[in-house]
Amino acid sequence: MTAAPRTRTDTEAAPAADRPARGAKRSLALALLLGAAGAGLALLASGRTWASGTAVLAQGELPRTVTGTDVTGVPGALAVVGLAALVAVFAVRRAGRIVVAGLLALAGLGIAAAAALGYSDTSALREKAADAVGLSGAQVHHVTHTAWPWIAAAGGVLLLLAGVLALVYGRAWPAMSGRYERTPGGGRGPRRAPAAPDLERPEEIWKSLDRGEDPTR
Repeated sequence: MTAAPRTRTDTEAAPAADRPARGAKRSLALALLLGAAGAGLALLASGRTWASGTAVLAQGELPRTVTGTDVTGVPGALAVVGLAALVAVFAVRRAGRIVVAGLLALAGLGIAAAAALGYSDTSALREKAADAVGLSGAQVHHVTHTAWPWIAAAGGVLLLLAGVLALVYGRAWPAMSGRYERTPGGGRGPRRAPAAPDLERPEEIWKSLDRGEDPTR
């Protein structure tokens, strides 16, 4: 005799049904972590020293330094854009979410590219040297670069990964509650008519008169 096929119970089918929800939550948490960390690194690195050198004067040498903001303001500005896009992902749905997720990814890509190009850029350092010397085209010697441009680039990569996660898994993520949204017709729904006052109670009559209503209607 062959054994009868065992039917699946609800408790066995539940884990399989919960897998998409768990996957969406994990991707959401990972995107939030990557986006916040990436924007934070980019903003932090933008205010740090990226390069240093010395301007030659008649009296000797004058050390000069430049921050990421002096070299390029792109990483800091795009980090703010990335943070705004990370928040806006939950405020929009469908096509709007795809657009915002793409903006998040582009912000990360722009940060990484600008930071990588700014690593070897000495124009800001030469400008500071020219201001110190008082001559245009002043030369800077003993130029050294720090690791902060690459930290900013790493932040851009993290933002880029957050944008990719939003593009791939964003459709399954929850959106802001529509409790306070307007009705599809554009209004806020029909307003209920005020209850008729009880003419046997004088306080109700006075309340109606204060509201400008005729209690005898």
